[in-house]
Amino acid sequence: MQSSGWSPEHCAALRDYLAQGMSYLRIAEALNARFGTTYTRSAAIGRGKRMGLVIPDLQKDRPKQMRKAKAPRRTRLRERRAAESSRLEPALTPAEPPKLRCVGIAPRLLLLIELEPGDCRYPYGGDKDGEAIAFCGHPRRAGSSYCAPHFRLTRGVGTASERAVGPIMLRLVQAA
Repeated sequence: MQSSGWSPEHCAALRDYLAQGMSYLRIAEALNARFGTTYTRSAAIGRGKRMGLVIPDLQKDRPKQMRKAKAPRRTRLRERRAAESSRLEPALTPAEPPKLRCVGIAPRLLLLIELEPGDCRYPYGGDKDGEAIAFCGHPRRAGSSYCAPHFRLTRGVGTASERAVGPIMLRLVQAA
């Protein structure tokens, strides 16, 4: 069991303050002022629960106060929406299609069921609805699912750690 850090004097004071009807926030403030501690409201609540203290039901004694409902501010909302809708949208210009990298190899375009265990699994097609997906089918590179040209196409230049880092900027400083 963990030590709570509450001394018996602090526990007794908590019990007394709670019996006087103080809130846990006021109890924490009073304990901190009296003993020079830094207890929070939550710490006082937790210690009170662990001590088995019953929280007096303050809601029964207090009359309920009815709050007046405020009218919604629709005019400000309407003004803000009107200002947002009157903004001019930038004209959208069609972007140029990206230039795809290609390899200097003619794929065999084999179906999935035609592939042998040592064939390249680089896919072709399937971009449009109903279009069949075919695969390169050339001999695979050792330790990869792709042939050498497609392996370089998918991996890029350098090792995995070099690709992840990106360019590193070094700044030379003069030693004193």
